Amino acid sequence: MICYGPTVLDLVEDLVDAYAEVFSAPPWNEDEESIQRFHYRLCNEADRPGFRAVLAQSDQGIDGFAIARLTPASLPDTRTYAKVASQLGPDRVHSLLAGALELDELAVRRRARPAGVGRSLLSELVKDAPSGRAWVPMARRAAATVASYRRLGWHEVRPLPSEDNEVVVFLAPGHPRAELAA
Repeated sequence: MICYGPTVLDLVEDLVDAYAEVFSAPPWNEDEESIQRFHYRLCNEADRPGFRAVLAQSDQGIDGFAIARLTPASLPDTRTYAKVASQLGPDRVHSLLAGALELDELAVRRRARPAGVGRSLLSELVKDAPSGRAWVPMARRAAATVASYRRLGWHEVRPLPSEDNEVVVFLAPGHPRAELAA
């Protein structure tokens, strides 16, 4: 199921509960304050252009979700975006990321992981991306997650020389500009 914009807020408590279960575990080890920041961020970002959530539900509730939004032409001044911009440089940021669908969060409860829920959520999200253009920044320390994206055919964008840092940027399979990732 795909929810666009503020309609996702009807499920905000269930999404926060799933987020808490997933991200309080290693390697993220998020605390209650971080979980509340997700709640706040979700409520404030639901109006952003292109905001959407893809949900996997069962009789047990929300098994997982992926949240994304369109990337603005000028990256906001945040720590993560600064690292992305440093790694890629302005030309690749513009050609690869501006106007593309940016995966903000992917969370799959442990009970749903063997069923391939994460893969399904990513596939559904990419299908909904403008011209197949989707990307995700993630922490390099999340080694299992980084390996999963590689296995699923996402293209790791190589950093500019001497600009490597703790963020990894992946382009979705089928991203029309994937050749610029190397």
